[in-house]
Amino acid sequence: MNKRFLIAAGGTGGHFYPGFSLGRMLNKQGCSVLFVVRQGDVASRVLADNRLKFVEIDFCAMPRTINPFKYISFVYKLVKSMRQISGVITQFKPDVSVGTGGYVSFPLIFMSHLKGIKTAVHDSNTRIGLANRVCSHFADLFLMGLPTGKKIKNSVLVGTPIRKEFADSFDRSKVLSQLGLNPAFTTVLLFGGSQGARNLNQALIDVVKRLVAENEDVQFIHISGERWYENITNRYGKISRVKVLAYSNEIYDLIHSCDLVVCRSGAGTLAELIYCKKPAILVPLPSAAANHQYYNAKILQSVGCAAIARESSHLQADLYTQMDRMLNATNNSVLQTMHENYAKLNLPDPLTAGQRITQQLKEL
Repeated sequence: MNKRFLIAAGGTGGHFYPGFSLGRMLNKQGCSVLFVVRQGDVASRVLADNRLKFVEIDFCAMPRTINPFKYISFVYKLVKSMRQISGVITQFKPDVSVGTGGYVSFPLIFMSHLKGIKTAVHDSNTRIGLANRVCSHFADLFLMGLPTGKKIKNSVLVGTPIRKEFADSFDRSKVLSQLGLNPAFTTVLLFGGSQGARNLNQALIDVVKRLVAENEDVQFIHISGERWYENITNRYGKISRVKVLAYSNEIYDLIHSCDLVVCRSGAGTLAELIYCKKPAILVPLPSAAANHQYYNAKILQSVGCAAIARESSHLQADLYTQMDRMLNATNNSVLQTMHENYAKLNLPDPLTAGQRITQQLKEL
């Protein structure tokens, strides 16, 4: 029998890509999948490019201000989104509705619960977001990407799905050579996240310049984001061992091909690092809700897979100290130890997380 799934996903990459991976897997198993995204979300473009069906709803996050007009707008859009979702449920007739975090999940999970549809929520982070905390009261199944340390009813630790391309074979020499880099050099990958990384980008530039000057066999790939690409490219100038990219659709090849990653600590990124077993310096996004990126990073730090550099006035100095220590250790011994420490994590394999989630959903 053809099962039908409604999946609400979007807002940030950490909320969207787990749902995206899950939807693709369900599609391949012959299930009917319809995504629910916020109107104007960049996730719509990704879904369209992959020929996945979706509907857009007009909704916004709950305002974190005392401005009464913003609350009026929020309530109006909440009611409107409920009516839109109700129509989608009536027309699509899902067997299960799934939310993967972010405020777009709430209208779907709440309305599905009212209509007697089975519901499931997936949260990738070790600190549950507000939307998912509310949704947990209406969910028949709560799927956790990371251990939370709190009791949540009907919860199962399943991991966070990553794209299947991470399991594809890769050629480090080819990947780096195509970027004009030397495959024999120690390679550091630098990137922020979908919510931006202005301060991180700025701190990294001077650190990278200094490390390039001090080390003859170290090179860098800096994914700047479209917004900062021109500025960062100009600031690096013609340094041959730094490759700046505005964006990469082949992040899986880059992570596999590098020796060290410096990045944010969103749950999706952590899942990718865990699968690739990559040593990392994690810079939690300070504005992340409930400081969840910091608590995510603590999980890898606790077993020695990663170091943490907090975003503060000392960020540049902290990044230099950490990177210099790792890159100048004899025979890359620090990086090798960090790689081996992933064996201590004892977390579900991210590559098979989608299969575990799919099985749990089908059992609903």
